[in-house]
Amino acid sequence: MFVLVNLKAYPCDPVEIATAAREVSDASGTDIAVAPQAAHLQRVSETGVETWAQHVSGVEHGSHTGSTLAEAAADAGATGTLLNHSENRLKLADIDAALDAAERADLDTCVCANNPAQIGAVAALAPDSVAVEPPELIGTGTPVSKADPEIVTDAVAAAEAVDDSVDVYCGAGISTGEDLTSASELGAKGVLLASGVAKADDPKAALEDLVAPL
Repeated sequence: MFVLVNLKAYPCDPVEIATAAREVSDASGTDIAVAPQAAHLQRVSETGVETWAQHVSGVEHGSHTGSTLAEAAADAGATGTLLNHSENRLKLADIDAALDAAERADLDTCVCANNPAQIGAVAALAPDSVAVEPPELIGTGTPVSKADPEIVTDAVAAAEAVDDSVDVYCGAGISTGEDLTSASELGAKGVLLASGVAKADDPKAALEDLVAPL
């Protein structure tokens, strides 16, 4: 089970959380990655945790002020990137270009989508993984696996119908070990979460509780 902790732009200590994630990953054998702000990628990667960019732009080297160059993210230590998160939506052509940029920089990719129909559409672009995240559940503490389990199973079916090599992750409201277990039982290969760790008083304890059932 893959666990990706998205730090968004929360007022947390990215190095503290990254260190905790690495320690919990090492102790539990669970694959845990952290996605910090772009400016913190190198500091986070230096902890030894698997590090993902929150976004990369579909551009090459050149006149692209304000863009996040995939090569720059990789140089800072990122090994993967999220794309099309509900808080940073992209057009389909822009997702395709960003996937090309990520492939050029040898970054793993996870494309987010709101529902199973969108999962099928982005799976056709051949990312490494997709994540179904109903935006109305993000940050609520109510996981989609409880609120509407069929969204997860239908997302898995939609991705498999297009390309069965694309893993499906489950996001929105994930915060407990029970949520991870439920997501796995519904066919998800991983989870995305943010506030459950980034806003926790003790991020390491939150991560330990999260992976305990695994």
